[in-house]
Amino acid sequence: MTGPNNLFFGIPADIPEEIFETIVESGQVRIERIISRGQTTPQDLWYDQDLNELVVLLKGSAGILFETEPEPINLLPGDYLVIPAHHRHRVTRTDDEGPTVWLAVHYPHL
Repeated sequence: MTGPNNLFFGIPADIPEEIFETIVESGQVRIERIISRGQTTPQDLWYDQDLNELVVLLKGSAGILFETEPEPINLLPGDYLVIPAHHRHRVTRTDDEGPTVWLAVHYPHL
C-alpha cells in the first residue's frame, strides 16, 4: 500500500481540455477525477451514459442541464447529483477563473 493521494494535487495551471483521470476501476464501477476550466459540452451534444453517475463538485462551480429541464442546475463545492443511466445531460458552464474539480462515480443499477 502506498501513502495517501490528494484530489487537489497535480492540477495544471493551463487546462485547454477537460482532464479525466481514473482513480480506481473494478468491474462496472469507475471512480474518476475530472478537472475543468471554462469547458462546456457542445450545444448539439448530450451525454447519454449506460451507467448511473454520482458526481460531486469539490472545487469551482458548474452548471448541468438535463434534457427534460428548462434551466441548468448550478453546482457549488460540496454539491452532488445522482444522474441515472440514459438521463441525457450536458455541462453548460464551468468556472473559468480557476479549476473546477469533480469526483465522479460510475456504477450499474443497484
